[in-house]
Amino acid sequence: MSTLSDLAQAQGRLEDEDVEWLHRLAGDGQLLADLASADIVIWIATADDSFVAVAHTRPSGAATLFYRDIVGERVRPQWRTQVQGAFDSASIVDSSNPDWFEETPTRVRAVPIGRSRRGENGQRRPIGVLTRHTNLGEARTPSRQQITFNEAADDLFGMISAGDFPDLSAPTSPRRGAPRASDGLIRIDVDGVVTFASPNALSAFNRMGFDEELEGESLVEVTTRIVPPSRQVDESLPVVVTGRAPWRTDIEARGVTVSLRAIPLRDHGTRIGAIVLCRDVSELRHQEQELITKDATIREIHHRVKNNLQTVASLLRIQARRTHSEEARDALTQAMRRVESIAVVHDTLAGGLAQKADFDEVFARVLKLVAEVAAAPNTRARTQSTGRFGVLPSEYATPLALALTEVVTNAVEHGLAGQEGVVTIEAQRTEENLRVIVSDTGHGLPEGRIGQGLGTQIIRTLIQGELGGTIVWNGSDGAGTVVTIDIPMRWVKS
Repeated sequence: MSTLSDLAQAQGRLEDEDVEWLHRLAGDGQLLADLASADIVIWIATADDSFVAVAHTRPSGAATLFYRDIVGERVRPQWRTQVQGAFDSASIVDSSNPDWFEETPTRVRAVPIGRSRRGENGQRRPIGVLTRHTNLGEARTPSRQQITFNEAADDLFGMISAGDFPDLSAPTSPRRGAPRASDGLIRIDVDGVVTFASPNALSAFNRMGFDEELEGESLVEVTTRIVPPSRQVDESLPVVVTGRAPWRTDIEARGVTVSLRAIPLRDHGTRIGAIVLCRDVSELRHQEQELITKDATIREIHHRVKNNLQTVASLLRIQARRTHSEEARDALTQAMRRVESIAVVHDTLAGGLAQKADFDEVFARVLKLVAEVAAAPNTRARTQSTGRFGVLPSEYATPLALALTEVVTNAVEHGLAGQEGVVTIEAQRTEENLRVIVSDTGHGLPEGRIGQGLGTQIIRTLIQGELGGTIVWNGSDGAGTVVTIDIPMRWVKS
């Protein structure tokens, strides 16, 4: 299915700001569909003077008319005149008679999307048209709640036509647990007095300790009465409960947390009241708090593991300095370097919010560990890296950091021993594979044979055993060495 941006770009008639406006409007498509109990479709003009659907939202509390998504389809002949009329006149056009769609009687309303822009003849024109398709086949006597919902929808349609909705000052991305119309709706007048409260909204406030009827009460006074004086509240709460700004906030009392979203209502730019959506998010916030606590615990564990590994590395360094055997000193130094490589990964994970690490940052720090080897007598090695590793989960980052430490160390210690040269590390990542190429300008493989030392065994075990990858050494005596590592990314999401 084509996205809204793709369809708009294909027509080439809208600016980036227009497309962003349509995205904002489509983001509230579910609210409009639920308030109107109807399908909501957004159309934009095409290059051949027709219209194409770029967004479609079905109502959650009423029967849909379109069992198949119509995004990407051209406007149907029975709606064409009405949609064109709304687009040309920049005013709402209602169908005069019921429209029949697949043997179902419907009523269509065409609303110009009023972020007006100047057309070719200098006339101000909307950027698109929103249509409401109401199923009349299940018509029944509307309840007071449905009447209020429809009135709120009409107010919002008028604001859409005037360019007052969506509001660019509203939060762009709904936080987890954002309230919907079916969760609870309160309508307040311009003074903040409740004129309607749905049963779900009333229940939410009852759970917070308000035992009376909401209608006729000032929502500001109600929230002041139920929130304990000792509890610190969000500074945005007053403007939300008065309906003066299109913001979101949470209110908590008696262990119950209710999320509120205010949508100011305007008539020709004059504020006439607001609707306040509310939802009991106590369980969601409890789960979020548990996740925060667990995350803090995991980060503390990584921090302590890093500290312990650094302590081990320090002990190995001290022991190496006091060892008289050159062979034993080299073995302890290599062990110290390996421990420090693992510590770098844990240090990175200790500062993150997830069990993933920016491996480019990790590897940049790992390369610094090679500086000790590069400073060996008569060896002047320089390292350079290209490409990006990206973000990797810890089960990838730890063995890969250790393996690359071994590969680069071998390149410096053995490939460039006693001479000046460069070690290049190139990362090539796709959705399916991570390829790392380590090359040096050194001595190359003696007689083209791969060493059988501990370092080589560690590299094979990590790459092939733990990461399920492959490693290939290429090079000949005197011509440098190229090590190619391929690791499948089948368990990693980019």
